[in-house]
Amino acid sequence: MSNDSQKNDAVTQYKAPASTRIRERIRQSRQRFHANDNIAAFIEPGEMEELLDEVQDKMKAVLESLVIDTESDHNTQDTARRVAKMYLNEVFKGRYVAEPPVTEFPNAEHLNELMIVGPVTVRSACSHHFCPILGKLWIGVMPNEHSNLIGLSKYARLAEWVMSRPQIQEEAVIQLADLLQNKMNPDGLAIVMEADHFCMNWRGVKDMESKMINSVMRGSFLKNPDLRREFLALLPNKKA
Repeated sequence: MSNDSQKNDAVTQYKAPASTRIRERIRQSRQRFHANDNIAAFIEPGEMEELLDEVQDKMKAVLESLVIDTESDHNTQDTARRVAKMYLNEVFKGRYVAEPPVTEFPNAEHLNELMIVGPVTVRSACSHHFCPILGKLWIGVMPNEHSNLIGLSKYARLAEWVMSRPQIQEEAVIQLADLLQNKMNPDGLAIVMEADHFCMNWRGVKDMESKMINSVMRGSFLKNPDLRREFLALLPNKKA
């Protein structure tokens, strides 16, 4: 066999890592792939399993660089695999899976009264240090006759999908508000989120008492101070 044929065979046999192939598809589509972006549309069947193996290998290299003897230490022998599964299948799952199906119902009874859902448990991770963000959020909706309504549990499913990504709280709440606004098209939408950030509790200043509270107000919640006060007054342990 000639040298050229051998080179061609080598090129044919080479398969780029899954992360490289996915990244290239995203770039060709001119889309973002920030830490808090969903990239499920660019992942082909079987590639999540490849990603799992790839992350495992690289996590093992991290442990080696931390001078941890994973060969003789029974506690860390499978840590690389466990961490890879945790990131891809649990704490960062919202990056890699499609939006959960949500059935929308017409507002047949023309409901136009304030609805509040919460507290919804929040589990996320800070994109700066990958430390946990744990907390809760409340969602207020002021529907109109043209609004779509969704089942009560679907608020929690959509919140989990958005929050299961590395991000900062300020952007996460806006992402969730945009998602709900587009699905429901209400007159008003409000979200309040309160969370503990382990990047403050566990490292840095190590302040165990500090929490972050932020809100997003859209439509009538932004324009009508009485509605905004009513929403905030109905939240447990929150003052209007």
